[in-house]
Amino acid sequence: MNVTRGFTGRARTVRPGLPPGQYDARDDWPVLSAEVTPGLAAADWSFRVGGLVAEPRTWTWEQAHALPGSAYEGDIHCVTGWSKFGTRFEGVSLDSFLAAADPLPSATHALAHSHTGYTAGLPLADLTGGRAWIVWSSDGRPLAPEHGGPARLIVPHLYFWKSVKWVAGLELLDHEEPGFWERNGYHPRGNPWEEQRYAGD
Repeated sequence: MNVTRGFTGRARTVRPGLPPGQYDARDDWPVLSAEVTPGLAAADWSFRVGGLVAEPRTWTWEQAHALPGSAYEGDIHCVTGWSKFGTRFEGVSLDSFLAAADPLPSATHALAHSHTGYTAGLPLADLTGGRAWIVWSSDGRPLAPEHGGPARLIVPHLYFWKSVKWVAGLELLDHEEPGFWERNGYHPRGNPWEEQRYAGD
């Protein structure tokens, strides 16, 4: 696990709108990764939606950028305790990708995959209805590799370990499938407002 400055040695600021147990990271955006940051070029990036869908689909970097653009403006929350207010991410709503693949009625969950092999399990309901995005820029600048660039998933209403860096695809399933952190004792859903940090919370 790679940790950068921001997890220790900083005064913690509490402000209205913070989920319980969180602190305001202010201008910091701490980096926490389960794996080494890959040297993944945009030309080598792709995104696939498969599993329980009528038409499995794969998009290249150019094809993904040709979809209608969308942005998220709001806050993000890490299970390690920091929250960052007023973020902006630009990319494409995950709804656009899912609509093209046409999920089957039996699909209830998804396993999100990274190009590095990392995974995160999510209820499909947390990925639809304008609640999740594939993004490649932050505040108007290309997403830095340490923050998941060239492209990452963001699911901002859940703890940020669900927002898979260097995202490669989604496998739609009819059952809950734990990902990397869920297999290592973290909560299957990860709602910050309910402090769903660990299994049993």
